[in-house]
Amino acid sequence: MKKLFFAIAVLLQAAVSAYAQQADGEKKYTLLLTGASFATPNNGWFELGCRKLDATPINRAVGGESIAATANKMADGTLYSREELEQIDALVIMHVHDRDVCDSTNLRERYTDYPVPFAYTDYAEAYDYVIKRYLTECYELRNDTASRYYGTACGKPAVIILCTHWHDSRTVYNASIRRLAAKWGLPLVEFDRYIGFSRHQPHPATGQQTSLIYATGNPQVQDGVPYGWHPKGGEYSYIQRRMAATFYNLMQNVLY
Repeated sequence: MKKLFFAIAVLLQAAVSAYAQQADGEKKYTLLLTGASFATPNNGWFELGCRKLDATPINRAVGGESIAATANKMADGTLYSREELEQIDALVIMHVHDRDVCDSTNLRERYTDYPVPFAYTDYAEAYDYVIKRYLTECYELRNDTASRYYGTACGKPAVIILCTHWHDSRTVYNASIRRLAAKWGLPLVEFDRYIGFSRHQPHPATGQQTSLIYATGNPQVQDGVPYGWHPKGGEYSYIQRRMAATFYNLMQNVLY
């Protein structure tokens, strides 16, 4: 009977604590996004998804950058602070240049073996560096006396989320990011799978790629075929809301 009362008391305490946090405006999660133009705040999918997840969004995406920029920021300590590392529940990566990001030719065993800074075109190497460094830094919090993970066996559980391109035209990248996710056992936001159209079938009304309808600016031509390049941004954009839903659904299976 005493054990039952104790269990009930613990549950009540947890419920009161959770209510108090919400009353104070504290979010349940903190998510950090790094990427380029498809991930910057003017898009909206990340911020919409975080709102639905009750998460604080930290958006560090910068248009025109590649995964090498993320690696270099990690190297110089500007991607996130020590305090943010402690708080981040997941690192989300959306660098989607149409390159092979799972090429093992020039990979190093440890992230400390890589010379920095990385060149813009060091796609596979930079992805490897970012993954290995984040996993290592989270693990090493077990030795940080200022961390709540100090003295634990595994340190901070490291959650890394990878993303496909927003549709399926970037065949090299989309295929290789799936191999990379499988290699590391990382969750993958499959925007290309759930966006609602495919490069294999032109739009029946326009006779062109469906992605063009939902994009703005110049198209991107691949193998002579024009595709939508940058999706229309803003939280009321259909594509941004659909991407937010895809992101939200995946994160529901990952966050705890």
